[in-house]
Amino acid sequence: MNTNNSINICVLGGGFSGLYTALYLSNYPQVKLGQWKITLVERNDNFLFTPLLYELITGELQRWEIAPTYQKLLAGTSIKFCQHIVKKIDLENRQVKLDNDNSLSYDYLVLGLGTQNRWVDIPGLKTHALTFRTLRDLEQLQAKIHYLETLDRKHLRVAIIGGGPNGVELSCKLADRLEKRAEVLLIDRGNQILKGLSNGIRKASYRALGSRGVQLYLNTNVEEIEKTSITINHGEHSINVPVDMVIWVAGTESKPLIQSLNCQQTSSGRLLTNSRLQLIDYPEVFALGDLAQISNKKKSLPTTAQVAYQQASCAAKNIAAIIERKPLKSFNYLHLGDMLTLGRRTAIISSYGININGQIGGMLRRLAYIFRLPTMRHRLQVLRNFVQKIGLKISRFFQEIITNLLGQKSSRKYSK
Repeated sequence: MNTNNSINICVLGGGFSGLYTALYLSNYPQVKLGQWKITLVERNDNFLFTPLLYELITGELQRWEIAPTYQKLLAGTSIKFCQHIVKKIDLENRQVKLDNDNSLSYDYLVLGLGTQNRWVDIPGLKTHALTFRTLRDLEQLQAKIHYLETLDRKHLRVAIIGGGPNGVELSCKLADRLEKRAEVLLIDRGNQILKGLSNGIRKASYRALGSRGVQLYLNTNVEEIEKTSITINHGEHSINVPVDMVIWVAGTESKPLIQSLNCQQTSSGRLLTNSRLQLIDYPEVFALGDLAQISNKKKSLPTTAQVAYQQASCAAKNIAAIIERKPLKSFNYLHLGDMLTLGRRTAIISSYGININGQIGGMLRRLAYIFRLPTMRHRLQVLRNFVQKIGLKISRFFQEIITNLLGQKSSRKYSK
């Protein structure tokens, strides 16, 4: 509870919803004057711009570009960074207990802790399958890929379970990384990939997967995963398929900490909020991103960075409005479109009925995400690196043309 004249705003989670809310709030003059104090609690050293995590597989981006440290991002702001694990949230007494046994008091709380991998009851799943959500996941995947690349074998097989955006993007990137040496299997129990996305996105994705030789197994259930094989059921028969690597990207669920909160939740453990993103029973608490659901919405919002980014702005404005005793605004999601990477330097963008595919789509996707990076300084650093790479490629392109032209002129000269 607040014991002085300042307002304590505690933000839990340094992902899109949490970090961006804190950054939006830090622009208010009351924060710079010390009247509002913002504390950001996050267990990791680095922020992760997850939509571009795939580019690290193929070496198109460097780690610093999508995973800057919080120390770097928060430099020059009045946000206090607290690197700890949240152990308990006491909504009644407005207290957050950390792993060092210290507690933080808050006047306003932002829940942006995200979700975790959803593990289903498949024998061997947690033991033998990799995941792809965090930098640690990436490091484990890269280590496995490096190991496979050292094997004296001509043929490898990788199985990816989950036909959503993560599965499709990962399949294309791995197919490009491993090229003809590996066969990539994309497995989903549904009858199509990318449910909920536009026909343009799906058609481009099917083409990209097909051109890379990715084998689609739809209407297929995974029965068991072993160290060197996977058992799947397609129709009435089960088959055992030898594999060298299995990656699980088939959904997420609320974390136990969130599910343990004494507040209204959905049957799946997501926190129910009003249209202004406040917990129904605790208006001083804002729940954002994929751990929450607006109670009066018939259809759940997509669990994407785009939603979290827009909610962060709304939450920051509403927290300021409460403190300043102004009317709060309802959150209205504006769907700007969808973007998927479909391989090295290639993407599909679908926005307002317009589809842009191929390398142009890849370039526009990269630029769009660069301008969504957390701070202006970091955006400019990544943009400079991007422009230098593009400039180098353009320079090489023209150099090749000039060399070819000079070669043609020389051959004509000596042929006379």
